[in-house]
Amino acid sequence: MAKKILVVDDDPAIVRYLVNIFNDNGYETCTANDGAEAFEVLKQETPDLITLDIEMKGEWGPKFFRRFSKNKDWKNIPVIVISGMASRHLSIEKAITWLPKPFDPEKLIGIVKNTIG
Repeated sequence: MAKKILVVDDDPAIVRYLVNIFNDNGYETCTANDGAEAFEVLKQETPDLITLDIEMKGEWGPKFFRRFSKNKDWKNIPVIVISGMASRHLSIEKAITWLPKPFDPEKLIGIVKNTIG
């Protein structure tokens, strides 16, 4: 069974790009446009990993991270922050890594493979 990745980003082009990268490498995907929608997706799906933007039009990534990490069923899902924000200090400390946009897709896939197989 393929591992599943939840892509959380408010830019439809980035979402399509990430979904294509992950699908081309054998991963299943589900998506959300902001943190509030991602929280609802988590109620239906159980991803093995989450990619998370920081600054989104709706609920920002850090707020979503705080909410979802309080749930015992979800708190151990690894998170990769992918953000266009120049400063990492606004990122999520417990994320396994932070990648600035634009990012190297090969580097991202390497991190994903090392994290969830």
